[in-house]
Amino acid sequence: MLDAFGQPQSAVVLGGTSDLAGAVVRALAHRRLRTVVLAGRDEERLRSAASSAAAAGAEHVRTVRFDALDVNDAARAVDECFDVAGPVDLLLLAVGVLSHREDELDPSRTAEVVTATYSWPVVALTRAAARMSEQGYGRIVVLSSLVAVRVPRHNFVYGSAKAGLDAFSIGLGDSLLGTGVIVQVVRLGRAPTKMTEGLPDAPMSTTPDAVADAVIAGLGSRAQVVWVPAAARWALALARFVPQSLWRRIPG
Repeated sequence: MLDAFGQPQSAVVLGGTSDLAGAVVRALAHRRLRTVVLAGRDEERLRSAASSAAAAGAEHVRTVRFDALDVNDAARAVDECFDVAGPVDLLLLAVGVLSHREDELDPSRTAEVVTATYSWPVVALTRAAARMSEQGYGRIVVLSSLVAVRVPRHNFVYGSAKAGLDAFSIGLGDSLLGTGVIVQVVRLGRAPTKMTEGLPDAPMSTTPDAVADAVIAGLGSRAQVVWVPAAARWALALARFVPQSLWRRIPG
């Protein structure tokens, strides 16, 4: 069960090889997290992430494989994670594939980005919400993005997929009122990770450690949305009023 400060003792991480998820897991393991199930596609990277979680203090670490391009397997993967973990205090979703300008008119690549960033996560979250509702408690934390608030021209495929996931997660949280299950969306700026390696600096950037700190602070609240960095909330509120003719000229 979550303690009085919202800190979990058990967690399932969908996207367990993510640098951002890893930072969150390590920070939680330094506190009360003892059981963690890391789910992802790459076995070698899963083993590395598991070793890192154990070194940080997690006592029971297991891994589960899934492919985010196989939507039909999403519910099965979630069930396996929950069955391995036992009662799950926290589900952290950190799944997605970044698009790039040069492949955004490629139908195959677009399908991959949308499937891994929106379709698979939506199905997985639906099943996770059902499992937590059966428990009668739990916290779902979805790592979204600032680009979900106002989709930029330079990576509109990824941005639109994140926008869909963001909206779905907000709606899912509203639908779970009264069940004991809370959904939080973490809208974060670009952080230096394997996924963003080689990309230029971006405004309102953040770091994996800052994301971890924000997630932990968010767990102690019932806030529906957590912003990283916090100032992005006000910057994006103003960005909503920028005419599209000007917005499309903003460089990536």
